[in-house]
Amino acid sequence: MLTYFPNYFSRRAIMCYVITLALVSALFINYVLPLKFVVFGFVAVVIFFTYASKLTMNWGRYNENVFQRRVFVAALIIRLVYVIFIYYFYISETGEPHAYHKGDEGLYQAVAARWYEAGFEAFHTTITDYLDFDDTGYCWWLAILYLPFGPEVLVARVVKCFVDALSCLLLYNLAKRNFGESTGRIAAIFYMLMPNAWFYCGVTLKEIEMSFLVILFVERADSALHSSKLKIQNLIIPLMASAAMLTFRTALAAVMVAALALAFIVGSQRQLQLWQKVVLGAVFVVWMFLTVGVELVQESANLWANRASTQESGYAWRAETNSFAQYASAAIFAPLIFTIPFSSMVDILNQENQMMMNGANFIKNILSGLTIFALFMLVKRRTWRDHVLPLALMGGYLVVLVFSNFAHSERFHFPVLALELMFAAYGVSQVTNKHKRLYMIWMVGISIANILWAWIKLAGRGLA
Repeated sequence: MLTYFPNYFSRRAIMCYVITLALVSALFINYVLPLKFVVFGFVAVVIFFTYASKLTMNWGRYNENVFQRRVFVAALIIRLVYVIFIYYFYISETGEPHAYHKGDEGLYQAVAARWYEAGFEAFHTTITDYLDFDDTGYCWWLAILYLPFGPEVLVARVVKCFVDALSCLLLYNLAKRNFGESTGRIAAIFYMLMPNAWFYCGVTLKEIEMSFLVILFVERADSALHSSKLKIQNLIIPLMASAAMLTFRTALAAVMVAALALAFIVGSQRQLQLWQKVVLGAVFVVWMFLTVGVELVQESANLWANRASTQESGYAWRAETNSFAQYASAAIFAPLIFTIPFSSMVDILNQENQMMMNGANFIKNILSGLTIFALFMLVKRRTWRDHVLPLALMGGYLVVLVFSNFAHSERFHFPVLALELMFAAYGVSQVTNKHKRLYMIWMVGISIANILWAWIKLAGRGLA
C-alpha cells in the first residue's frame, strides 16, 4: 500500500499539462491563452504536483500532532499569501478587489455592508428583498464579520483562510478514521495544496464556508457512527451544520439529510445495530421536521419538480453563445461528473475567471481518475458500506448537479471537492505497479478531452 503520492505520477501530470496546453495553443493559435493565465495555470500545476509528492513523503515521518500543526500552518500561510496577492491583482485588473465579472460577489458585498452603513433594520429589509433563502446565511455571516472593522473584503477573506485551514485538519481526521493514517495525510495535503480552495479564499463568495460545513458535518457524524456507543448528543454538531447549510444551498442541505439517513439504514453492521438505526433514524426525522424540515422538504420538492425546465432554460441560454450547448444533457454529464469541468485553455471573451483556473481544473481532471479508481476498489472489495456517509453525500450532491443547470460549473462542484480528494487519496494508497499503465491512459484521455473542449468552446461560437 502506497503511503505517499509517487513522484512518477507528479512528473507525468506536469508534463501532461504542458503538452496539452502547447497542443491547444498550436491548434488554435489565434486564441492562445493570455500569458498571465498561462502563468496562473502553470504555477498551480507545478506547485500542486511537486509538493504533493514531496510533502506526502517527507511529512510521513512526523507524529500526528506535529503533522497537524504543519498542515494547519502551511495551509494558512499559502492561503494568506494568495489572498493578499490576489487582492491587489484584482484591483490592478478590474479596479475593484473582486474577481472578473463579480456577479454574486457584488450582491453579497452590498447586502452585507448595509448593516454597518444603515443599521440592522435596513440590512434585514435588504436581505429579505434581494436574496433567496439559500443566500441569506452567507450574508448574515459576512455582515457579522464586517461589524467590527467595516465592509472591508480583505478582513472576511483572511477569516476564510483560517476556516479553510481548519477544514484541512477535519479532512485529515475523517480520512484517517476511514482509510488509515497515511491516507489521511495524503488527503489533507491534497486539500492544502488545491488551487481551487485558494481561489475561493480570495473572493467574496460562500464556497469556503460551504465546504467547511460539509467537512464538519461528515467528520462529526462519521465520528459518532464509528464510536463504540453512539450518543444523541454527538449528533448535535452535524445536525446544526445541516441546518446552517439550508441557508447556504438548500439542495446540498437536502443531500446531507438524506446521506445521514442512508448511513443509519444501510451502513455497516459494525457501526450500528439494527435497533439503533431505527431509533436514531426516527429521532433524526422528527428533529428535522421540528426545525428546518418543512422548508427543506418544500425547497427540495420545488428543485426536483423544476429540474427539467431549469436545465432546459440553462442550456437554451448557453446556446445563445455556444451552439453545442443545446446538445448538453444529464446523460452526457453523468459519466463525467467526477471529472468536469474541463480546463479552459483558449482565450474566450468574458471567461477570465475560467481561464485563470485552467490549471486548477486540470489538476481536478487528473485526480478524478484516482477518485473513480477508489470507488471501483470499494465496490470490488465490498467495503463501501463502511463509508456510506461520505459516499452518499458526495454521490448524492453530484447527482443533483447532473440534473441541474450547473453540471459544468466548477463553483457548484467545489463544496464536495474535499470528499473527492479524500477518495483520490485512498485511490493513491491502492495503486500498484500494474496500475501505472492505467494512469498513463487516463492522462492521455484527459489531454484529448481538454483539446476537444477547447474546440467545442470555439466552434460553438463560430470561431474555429
